[in-house]
Amino acid sequence: MELKTETRGNTLVLTISGSLDALTAPELSDALSTQLRDGNTNLVADLSQLEYTSSAGLRVMLNGVKEARQKGGDLRLAAIQPNVKKVLDLSGFMSIMKAFPDVDGAVASFA
Repeated sequence: MELKTETRGNTLVLTISGSLDALTAPELSDALSTQLRDGNTNLVADLSQLEYTSSAGLRVMLNGVKEARQKGGDLRLAAIQPNVKKVLDLSGFMSIMKAFPDVDGAVASFA
């Protein structure tokens, strides 16, 4: 997994690429915790380059959205690949998290 961050206005975009699994989930968890602790509560996860997620990755995203919402923000998903979207659909995550077709739409939703 590779993780890149970019600030767009009042929103932090995290681009996640590769595989999100038990080995890489702690890295994303640490990054989300750091951003939230630093006051970045409007978060967008750009999943356009995420090829795979396991249950460990799902847990990290769920914890991230819960923590962001507790702090008055949110973690929103953007540009989800079909195979990852299927996992999110089957696990019920799509009913919990807000998703957008592209990063621009997700960022604009915080305006």
